[in-house]
Amino acid sequence: MSLFSKQNKEVFINPLNMDHPILIQVLGICSALAVTSQLKPSIVMGLAVTVITAFSNVIVSIIRNTIPNRIRIIVQLVVVAALVTIVSQVLKAFAYDVSVQLSVYVGLIITNCILMGRLEAFAMTNKPWPSFLDGIGNGLGYAMILILVGGFRELFGRGTLLGFKVIPQALYDMGYVDNGMMAMPAMALILLGSVIWIHRAYFYKENKN
Repeated sequence: MSLFSKQNKEVFINPLNMDHPILIQVLGICSALAVTSQLKPSIVMGLAVTVITAFSNVIVSIIRNTIPNRIRIIVQLVVVAALVTIVSQVLKAFAYDVSVQLSVYVGLIITNCILMGRLEAFAMTNKPWPSFLDGIGNGLGYAMILILVGGFRELFGRGTLLGFKVIPQALYDMGYVDNGMMAMPAMALILLGSVIWIHRAYFYKENKN
């Protein structure tokens, strides 16, 4: 089978839209709400989950035929935990400020239901390359939502993006005030719910036509 066959392309593309882990499967909601107060930690968390999902899928797929069925969940957890530890140490070494912002949420990636769901539903029954594409697709789909919500909250809550002032001072001089509600977790839930609603409404209409 070609590396970029139609089937493999679907494995990669589907999680970005019609089988999106957050918008359609409603997985990974907790971390999506917890780390999206600013854009930078949202990007870093999205990339971390993408890397861990992709490589844990590959590792589990490679050893899937040697894993006893009764301990498969334990093996999956060990693989994910090892990768999470590596990513956590890399963040502390090269992006310490972001690591502090993300706090315990990097360690909690091990409990992210997207990872365990893909390992159990896909990597355990497919070859390494499709499993890698599935991990990348689901990770990027997850990252897209974090970046969207994080960017929106930082822009309207702080007037900045990645720490750089975006909203001009002239607007503040005219009376514009940053929306303090954007810093609250409840606002992340409202924004995420709105994105899910818009996505489903759009594709519902498209499918009917």
